Amino acid sequence: MVDNHSYSFFGQKVGLIIQSATKNDPFMFFRLIKSKNDGSWEKPSSGEGKIIKFSLEELVWIIRVLTKDVDSWSSYHTFKDNKTQISFKWENEEKERLWVHIGSYSKVLEYSQFKILEMLLKHILKEKIEFATVLNSSKKTSTNNLSNIIVQEEIIMDSIDNGEIFNNFKDHIDRKSNEIRDITGAIKGETDKALLIQFENEAEVWIPKSRIHSGFDNVMNLVQKFSIDGWILKKNKVVS
Repeated sequence: MVDNHSYSFFGQKVGLIIQSATKNDPFMFFRLIKSKNDGSWEKPSSGEGKIIKFSLEELVWIIRVLTKDVDSWSSYHTFKDNKTQISFKWENEEKERLWVHIGSYSKVLEYSQFKILEMLLKHILKEKIEFATVLNSSKKTSTNNLSNIIVQEEIIMDSIDNGEIFNNFKDHIDRKSNEIRDITGAIKGETDKALLIQFENEAEVWIPKSRIHSGFDNVMNLVQKFSIDGWILKKNKVVS
């Protein structure tokens, strides 16, 4: 049993990312992002896209739609006086395509996708019922789990930019490894949470700042040394 989950469903225009940072939290997140006119995608690390936090009760209703017990479910979320309309609705009576509407974002899920979503949400709900409802248990998301979410988002966006979609970020990745690698590179871009670094093998990779354990100069194209978690370098084939 793992502590966090992340899975993505992408089409040509809209991507849906499902995230649970820890089984101890009685909620999880749905994030949607759009493709821009220039072909790039909205970046969560830049505050783009739409994110909604769903409670356990809301997950139950979403699962009821996915299992075809009901035709649809809709609700409103309010955050800082901003209301977001939400709905999960079957396209027709055959129930072969599911529409997810969150604010101005709409994503359709085909059979294989909504079945995976159904199984994933059932699994996560079962975990959270067991661990997030225990008295005196810590409900705070750990720093490591928050870092994992940031790492997953950056890997998603880096994968999209290179024409690849990773649907399971945990395959063959040991996130618990404490290995830190010293490596030379030059900064090519920067956001609040990540650096785009070009390494000696000419690979350009978005690296979350939380995974960089050395100081660095923000000057673009300056060749310098970085200390970075080894697993993310291996995942992006910067090192072997």
